[in-house]
Amino acid sequence: MKQKFFALGISLLMMSLVLTVSAQRGSDNIFSRGSVTFNAGVGLSAYYLNKPVNNDVATKAALEVGAFNAGTGVISLGLEIGGAFTPEGDYYGYSDYRARMFVVGLRSAWHYANWNVDRLDTYAGINLGVGFKHWDYNSGPAHKTNTKTVFYPRGFVGASYYVTPKFGLNVEAGYDITYIQGGVVFKLK
Repeated sequence: MKQKFFALGISLLMMSLVLTVSAQRGSDNIFSRGSVTFNAGVGLSAYYLNKPVNNDVATKAALEVGAFNAGTGVISLGLEIGGAFTPEGDYYGYSDYRARMFVVGLRSAWHYANWNVDRLDTYAGINLGVGFKHWDYNSGPAHKTNTKTVFYPRGFVGASYYVTPKFGLNVEAGYDITYIQGGVVFKLK
């Protein structure tokens, strides 16, 4: 629970910093219908692995296309892929505990286009996907291995600030592959 509040606090801080740094006003929306973006980042893993471990690392990449105008924004459709990894260690009374999760899914987000701040894209969305979980550990003299396939509906919020018209910095938070992640974004079209 502390991780969720920490992740929410960091994401709000990062979004406020992006807004503060972006003092320039403009009318061009960085994300519009027909836009294609790719973002990738690293962060703190969401609760995918059998049990939460404080030092789970996760990575995620997403490709999105601006599909529909919707009110003061644009709805995007896309794909995401990622993974979560627990370093090998002694956890929960087990020795040599390791967990890995591979996730692939569809995502959709609403990109708000009315901030009037040049090079800023903020969004919120949902994703649906499937995760393939594997964990193993030593329990006494026996080595145990488990696998599981899970369906996940998740949600996220994010912000991208474009340093150039085609490259920017990105932060996402929520209950997704990561609780919070930082990375880069590329505008392909």
